[in-house]
Amino acid sequence: MPVTNSHAAPLTRGGLAGKQRSVAAAMPAAAASRPVPRKVKVKTKDLAVFTRQFGVMLGSGLPLIQAVEILAEQQQNKAFGKALSAIRSSVEGGSTLSGACRQHASIFDALYTNMLEAGETGGVLEGVLQRLAVHLEKSVKLRAAVKSALIYPVSVLVIALGVVIMLLWKVVPIFANLFAGLDATLPLPTRFVIALSHFVASYIWLVGLVAVGGVVGLQRYYATKGGRRVLDGILLKLPVLGMLLRKIAVARFSRTLSTLITSGVPMLESLDITARTSGNAVVEDAINVVRREVEAGHDVADPMRRSGVFPHLTVQMVAVGEQTGALDSMLGKVADFYEDEVDVAVADLLALMEPAIIVFLGTVVGGVVISMYLPLFSLISKLSG
Repeated sequence: MPVTNSHAAPLTRGGLAGKQRSVAAAMPAAAASRPVPRKVKVKTKDLAVFTRQFGVMLGSGLPLIQAVEILAEQQQNKAFGKALSAIRSSVEGGSTLSGACRQHASIFDALYTNMLEAGETGGVLEGVLQRLAVHLEKSVKLRAAVKSALIYPVSVLVIALGVVIMLLWKVVPIFANLFAGLDATLPLPTRFVIALSHFVASYIWLVGLVAVGGVVGLQRYYATKGGRRVLDGILLKLPVLGMLLRKIAVARFSRTLSTLITSGVPMLESLDITARTSGNAVVEDAINVVRREVEAGHDVADPMRRSGVFPHLTVQMVAVGEQTGALDSMLGKVADFYEDEVDVAVADLLALMEPAIIVFLGTVVGGVVISMYLPLFSLISKLSG
């Protein structure tokens, strides 16, 4: 996007000299025609740190090109550093910062580049970078909340499954040989565990194959549009976890839309970007419906209410924001509220899961062990009698 002369003053502070702007006007499609480089993986936390530092440097009066060069040199992620060096070269060649970042879509998504473009157009690039840094930091916090809510129970369940398989594969056969030598009548739980042990010992390769196949199949199914909608819908309907995921989705929606509107991105484009970055197919579909309604001339709150996805509080706050002309501020308050709610919900979920996991482990592992000792208790009672 060529930079007009009306924004020369703020953009010169950011490092785009008049000569570079004239080159950009003469060759607007040059940067866009460059091939997109290979995908570079950059953690959201690293991107947030980069954005925060970038905004501080521009706020201190450092030219844009020099700031990008310094940040490129100090990156521990060498691929990210090379991408930043390529961006610096593109800007030196006359490209806008947003246009140069669009050539690295694996690092800078649509939200990031559109906000950069709005900042360049309005001459408020420094402020946009600060808002982007806050947004990314909040996103990191939300992802950490999801991980803390899911990793602990999943890890415990995997460990418990591994322990049970080892008991069935190595320990139970020892007891089974002992009981066969005693020629005793075994209780039903013991016979069931021994039969399960024989199956695991004979077909452990099949068990592993089924487990791996199940995980791969689930991932491929989730990669399809239909599968993503089905699985995301199921997740949102789960008793406790579903409410947590809904709060996370609402917090992400509110924070993203508020950040985009505050930065001057048009409403329809903001809704489109928010839908694509929602992280849940059901929420994405609901936002796309809202976007179509807004495009047809309706307000934002009514289609949100009809979708049944967004909580009543969120809809009411959006309606008030539209009536008062402070939609971005209201969405920011909603995001703050639900981010706090997520923290409380995660703490409650972990507190609820701990006793449930202990009961599960005691039932499964303890059940296997007790079933092996039942015949010994019976034999001991007969010998003592």
